Amino acid sequence: MSTDFPLYGLSEEHQAIRAAVRAVAEAKIAPYAAEVDEQARYPQEAADALRALDFHAPHVPEEYGGAGADALATCLVIEEVARVDVSASLIPAVNKLGSLPVQIGGGEQIKKTYLTRLAAGVGGFSYCLSEPEAGSDAVAMRTRAVRDGDDWVLDGTKRWITNAGVSEYYTVLAVTDPTQRSRGISAFVVEKSDPGVSFGAPEKKLGIKGSPTREVYLDRVRIPGDRLIGEVGRGFEYAMKTLDHTRVTIAAQAVGVAQGALDHALAYAQERQQFGKPISDFQGLQFLLADMGMKVEAARQMTYAAAGRSERGDADLTFFGAAAKCFASDVAMEVTTNAVQVLGGYGYTRDYPLERMMRDAKITQIYEGTNQVQRIVMARQLLAGVQSEL
Repeated sequence: MSTDFPLYGLSEEHQAIRAAVRAVAEAKIAPYAAEVDEQARYPQEAADALRALDFHAPHVPEEYGGAGADALATCLVIEEVARVDVSASLIPAVNKLGSLPVQIGGGEQIKKTYLTRLAAGVGGFSYCLSEPEAGSDAVAMRTRAVRDGDDWVLDGTKRWITNAGVSEYYTVLAVTDPTQRSRGISAFVVEKSDPGVSFGAPEKKLGIKGSPTREVYLDRVRIPGDRLIGEVGRGFEYAMKTLDHTRVTIAAQAVGVAQGALDHALAYAQERQQFGKPISDFQGLQFLLADMGMKVEAARQMTYAAAGRSERGDADLTFFGAAAKCFASDVAMEVTTNAVQVLGGYGYTRDYPLERMMRDAKITQIYEGTNQVQRIVMARQLLAGVQSEL
């Protein structure tokens, strides 16, 4: 039997991307992270730094002026930024979330128009699916789009929209035929400057305070017919396909914040002296750190495996995207909480970044589908035989 086994690891190109993002994150994003959280302001310094290196929307294909990063490279960007500031990591993550329906379902003209602008840094992209009465039950949305000649007129309210008010472009899901349930939902690009578009006050949140979350109000917003993404009635399909891919980016975000918390816990444990020696010498703490490191690495490997499936468009992506997001976000919450415990009273104060990381980690268990919904998705995939050929 041959002993020449393949080695599974990052390519030199992916390692270089990680190093480049880590350098800019530590130099130009981390120094502002506490202030951004304290003031609940948009991380403009991070946005500028990411845009300067084409890391603000790395997924955009080269043919539209983007960096053409694959799914794994995009995850590396998000992971490394989240390691120092989860709010800032939502810039590349939400730009992918908002624009991916255009990539998945849009024709060449709408892709050329909006992906080119996104790549050039003209404006970010947000994703408008959730509503006040339609969260996990997205099909219950009430936002309507009615054809009027060659135009469409949109009315409704979207809630929990990340980077709303900052982004220039919005993928909006709206009902075009209420008799058809999910097949009666279509997708459109709405621009911030369109008459009738307005925003609610920023939500006062537990974490990710640097990423504005606001309602988007659509009051008889008239848009031209060429802003329809793909075909009428296929919007929900595009939205769900998008989430299959972007749940992997939330997993990467969760891995990043967990790794950042572990980094701080390890450094502190080796410096903090009690009973005449570093607390890292105590076996009880060593066991805690070991479990933290083990789970972070397990989450990372699951996330990278899911990223590979996202890039290839594998049939089991739905399962792996849900599994990676669910597992990694649960790990992030556990690891950040334990990191606060390692620092004791110091971890509970704002003098150290752990309490912010713990607050930021919580949202990864909620958005892009709660972890309870992810378990439903996984179970349905398993019952449908998704693992039968593994």
